[in-house]
Amino acid sequence: MQSNYAKIIKDNLSRAFSVDPAQLERRLGARREGASYVFSAFGRDCVLTRNGIFLDGEPEQGPVGIVISLYALHASDEPIELEPFRAFKDFPDSMPYQGAFKANAETPLTPHVEKIKQGRETILQRFNGHEAPAELRGDLALVLYPLPKVALAYIFYLPDEEFPASATCLFSHNALSFMPLDGLADLGEYTSKAIIELAIT
Repeated sequence: MQSNYAKIIKDNLSRAFSVDPAQLERRLGARREGASYVFSAFGRDCVLTRNGIFLDGEPEQGPVGIVISLYALHASDEPIELEPFRAFKDFPDSMPYQGAFKANAETPLTPHVEKIKQGRETILQRFNGHEAPAELRGDLALVLYPLPKVALAYIFYLPDEEFPASATCLFSHNALSFMPLDGLADLGEYTSKAIIELAIT
């Protein structure tokens, strides 16, 4: 029996694949291989087909698959526009999600800031990332690409005698062109989980 996640993913993919293949390729920022689309998602190799999503060769039928399928369904032909980066709270109608976003995407990172700094090269490599622009201050600031057309800027402060560690997650300026608001909240959460996994292993 299919899970509810699997049913939603299948429906989203069916709708996403209803457009011209070349158009879907442009929207995803992917490489088309036959009837499949290949790109990086959450620091892993992603293959998108009409019938399913595969990460590092394994079927993805959970919440991460939902996020990827939403991207496939909603992504536009626009190029990614990085700056100015936007806080989640600055997106229209984000108020109901703000507490959950902080709790799920930012707060879990704070116990691991030192290890994230130690593992920064691995994290940057896996997420096709780079150093954040100079105006984004912090002890560590990285721009990561959990999806080809959506970037997240993470600003970290190490703990000191006066303040605890902190982490802030910002979005590329036109992120809403490629994902609905609730999907962006989940994107932040699962990207942060992937960062933590890379940092502590």
